[in-house]
Amino acid sequence: MKWVYKLERKFGRICIPHLMLVIIAGQAMVYLANLLNPDILLLSRFSLNWAAVMHGEVWRLFTFVFIPQSTSPLGLVLTLYFYYLIGNTLENTWGDFQFNVYYLCGMLGAILAAALTGYGTSYYINLSLFFAFAMLYPDFQVLLFFIIPIKMKYMALFSGALCLIDLLMGGWSTRAAVLLSLANFLLFFGGDFFRTVKQEIKYHKTRRIWQNQNRSNWR
Repeated sequence: MKWVYKLERKFGRICIPHLMLVIIAGQAMVYLANLLNPDILLLSRFSLNWAAVMHGEVWRLFTFVFIPQSTSPLGLVLTLYFYYLIGNTLENTWGDFQFNVYYLCGMLGAILAAALTGYGTSYYINLSLFFAFAMLYPDFQVLLFFIIPIKMKYMALFSGALCLIDLLMGGWSTRAAVLLSLANFLLFFGGDFFRTVKQEIKYHKTRRIWQNQNRSNWR
């Protein structure tokens, strides 16, 4: 992340403070506006449709991040709260500028994917926030279904497996969205991520060998 520090020294004042709050508030307002007046087709007008962008609707390059990820009121509240918790924590850890760079890199990846495939989404940008949080706070616990305590690192591994399935089974548009929208995560955490995965594999392998040896001794 040395390149990020260099950017911050030069352009550190150019950022949006509390960016995650802006995005969360924007998604809530878009949801309410679409709920109150669905005839305005706000979700469609805000989506990252590359053909529309090429016809002059350049606002789509920014507004697609304000499209909510859930269509139900409860799902929306839970999603917004979860990503606000993650995003706000990352902002407090990195500072506004570095968080802006991370999110902007995700946006650029999604825009590039849209240029290649015709359509882009913010889904994998939000997922990249989750992966970043899991890397920094792997043992942070949340209550799955409000009952089951689970650490972030295990949720991240499960989500990563789903992304891998998307890469293997999805179409080219899905593959482009996954790879390019998660490029920010690899830029920030690539080396640490692969080292962590290697250590986890080594740990479980060592533990399995130890358990097998103990079973043999007990017999």
